[in-house]
Amino acid sequence: MAIGLDKPFIGGQDVVTTTNLKAVFLDKDGTLTPDVPYNADPAKVRLFPDTAASLKRLQAAGYRLIVISNQSGVARGKFGEKALTPLFLRLLELLEAEGVELDDIQYCPHHPEGTVRKYAVTCDCRKPMPGMLLRAAAAHHITVRDSWMVGDILHDVEAGNRAGCRSILIDNGNETEWQTGTFRTPAFRAPTLSQAVDFILTMQQEDVA
Repeated sequence: MAIGLDKPFIGGQDVVTTTNLKAVFLDKDGTLTPDVPYNADPAKVRLFPDTAASLKRLQAAGYRLIVISNQSGVARGKFGEKALTPLFLRLLELLEAEGVELDDIQYCPHHPEGTVRKYAVTCDCRKPMPGMLLRAAAAHHITVRDSWMVGDILHDVEAGNRAGCRSILIDNGNETEWQTGTFRTPAFRAPTLSQAVDFILTMQQEDVA
């Protein structure tokens, strides 16, 4: 599922003509914003202190910014899918006030153990599966091998690695299970988003050299 933004991805229709773009795919809760479990109140959405400055640096380096968010509260009956739009609009508002524009927001409302039958499915979009990243990459002509996935749990890392990106774990205490696996090793572990961006920009310089 995607939130339609008034650039360049609108209502699921691909209107991008530039090819071979690069992106940083970003988890939302626990990475850009403090994690408030099953939050449906836009007033509770706030940015981490380093979020806006970090994203501005990525934009300046030529990266598209795409949010990739599991929202299992829909499947679990905590709130309806329509409640997500005000939450994401609040995120956009906070970022735009700091001079940051997102290129897309992809979310998954599913969970196989959900209580709402429509959403209680096994899908290819819920992280750690890579469906949201692959669909966003196709829509925006993103070259995944030149892109990154950044998130605060290993499901984010696995989704990015499965999609063909390099992945960074924001090691801020939100990962509690530490289940290992083929796709669950990050390229880098950083305590903050700002330090993750430091690494991405350093690697970009090395890739160009």
